[in-house]
Amino acid sequence: MLFVSKERGQGLVEYAIILAFVALVVISVVRLLGPSIGNTFSNITNSMP
Repeated sequence: MLFVSKERGQGLVEYAIILAFVALVVISVVRLLGPSIGNTFSNITNSMP
């Protein structure tokens, strides 16, 4: 029973690290693909009457 709080804290840190990693991947993908996606939507919008 004495180690329950330490395990909870460890789990929280692990989730925080995973969340930071996922955020970093999402930011990288958006920065990499953002301009090409924007151009695609601009082309679609310009082709509409």
